[in-house]
Amino acid sequence: MGRLDGRAAIITGGEGSIGMATARAFVAEGASVFLAGISEPGLRSGAAELGGSAAWAVTDVTDSAQVKAAVDAAVARFGRLDVVIANAGISGANAPIADYPEDSFDQTLAVHVRGAFLLCKHAVPHLAAGASVIITSSVVGLVAAPNIAGYSTAKHAQVGLMRTLASELAPRGIRVNTIHPGPVDNEFQHRIEAVATGAGRDKATAIFDQMIPLARHADPDEIARAMAFLASDDSSFMTGVTLAVDGGMSA
Repeated sequence: MGRLDGRAAIITGGEGSIGMATARAFVAEGASVFLAGISEPGLRSGAAELGGSAAWAVTDVTDSAQVKAAVDAAVARFGRLDVVIANAGISGANAPIADYPEDSFDQTLAVHVRGAFLLCKHAVPHLAAGASVIITSSVVGLVAAPNIAGYSTAKHAQVGLMRTLASELAPRGIRVNTIHPGPVDNEFQHRIEAVATGAGRDKATAIFDQMIPLARHADPDEIARAMAFLASDDSSFMTGVTLAVDGGMSA
């Protein structure tokens, strides 16, 4: 028996490295997973890898109708919904506030904040006591850095959404938490680092390693294990928590 045996989860950003690592961890623990994202090839190949325990749908998380359709499809496929993971994200621009592109700011908040809001709005009516909602924030949802007004603002805003929902849903026995990864060894992070430092990939990675007390990037599977903890009964008395998985960066 796995820790998530018989449960069903929906994961936005499901085709990304953290999304897929989480999906693999959940399936290994006995869950079924519904992958929602914007890359049809990535979703298709990810679901094929996971086999009969997975389904998928192309979903723009900023579009209410598409998010509702994905949630409804997950419930129709698996007959239930127990774990909700708002994991879709973009990096946004890297620029001083006076030069920060307004369209990038708006888009970054739309994907991270509106996307998490819409997923919760449409998924919560299907949840029962014991369900878990997890919003993927970031270490910069706990601390901040220059030139990332869109990303950091969005990640902090997700914490406000989480705390509101944790209070609202506690009487129903539904838990809501945020997870705050530090730098992860994936292409999303490497692109951010290259832009932030102006250096090549290896040099940029080394620069960021120096900022992390544990002196290395996380493997996506390390984030996935924390996701599985928050999704399972191992964290049954945790709600309203900002769980840092950041190698000590926010300490």
